[in-house]
Amino acid sequence: MSLGPLLAAAPAIPLHAFAAMAAFVLGIVQLIAPKGTLPHRALGWVWVALMLVVALTSFWIHEIRLVGPWSPIHMLSIFALAMLVLGVTAARAHNVRRHKITMASIFFGALVIAGLFTLMPGRLMHTVVFGP
Repeated sequence: MSLGPLLAAAPAIPLHAFAAMAAFVLGIVQLIAPKGTLPHRALGWVWVALMLVVALTSFWIHEIRLVGPWSPIHMLSIFALAMLVLGVTAARAHNVRRHKITMASIFFGALVIAGLFTLMPGRLMHTVVFGP
């Protein structure tokens, strides 16, 4: 494993990747830890901020170009942004079920599944994790 290729990439890429990695770790903590507590709410806001960074920085990453500079991953980013709003709104309305489903969906869709796709051969994170 070498962070060299990641650190040599355009600035949006390492920012996106490090925010995603931090959101992944914090997301696991949030899924396991007790809910409704002050730490859960505080860390939840940190997680939302990290996910905003992940989603927004993706609009400056254009490694896969299917429609002009855009790819299906950019649609996932738009979806994640909308779901973040819904998840926060649900929490503020004390709709625990909707909040839980929304935030878990963002975690698994935008971090786990999308993260696995970054490990495909030819992608930068594949090179970082497995070498050239």
